[in-house]
Amino acid sequence: MARAKKEIIPLGWDIEDAAYAGGYTAVCGCDEAGRGPLAGPVVAAAVILPRGCDIPGLNDSKKLTEKKREALFDVICDTALAYAIAEASAEEIDEINILNASMLAMRRAVEALKIPADFALIDGNTSRGFAIPTQTVVGGDAKSPSIAAASILAKVTRDRMCVDMDAAYPEYGFAKHKGYPTKVHMDAVRLHGPSPIHRKSFLKFLDEDN
Repeated sequence: MARAKKEIIPLGWDIEDAAYAGGYTAVCGCDEAGRGPLAGPVVAAAVILPRGCDIPGLNDSKKLTEKKREALFDVICDTALAYAIAEASAEEIDEINILNASMLAMRRAVEALKIPADFALIDGNTSRGFAIPTQTVVGGDAKSPSIAAASILAKVTRDRMCVDMDAAYPEYGFAKHKGYPTKVHMDAVRLHGPSPIHRKSFLKFLDEDN
């Protein structure tokens, strides 16, 4: 018996519409990718979509295949009124911790929008230091079209970075595991030592080995 395909429920505009009903005129969604990996930056994106627009297949980036994310990346960029992608480096992550670095990357993305946002929907339960009013949305990338769009831009951008990282440091296998702490990745760090793009604060397993 063939397995039924999992239905992807279209995202609704209730969260954005509530912000617009409150008097805001440029509502952006914001999300990040790359909090868990051992190496590379954390990447964030901010997106202002035309109100009520329909992008077929738009959903949480984690629920989509790589091929679908790549296709939606271009559609989102073509459809958005404004979008921006920013990052916080591995060095910044080590200096201020991953949560603060994620907030920094998201603030940078929002501030880089060519159309200034006056309200930001932030995926998750934390919002710090934004110059405009914000609303946190837990699981927002599966609830808000704007956040879902941002999640795809951030995820695709970081995955592409990992391909470049793999070319620069092929001994670690970044193109396959995207920097996440797989056994293959951790064993490569044990064998070769950390690369310049590894997050030193994420390599405590090396101390535990001794």
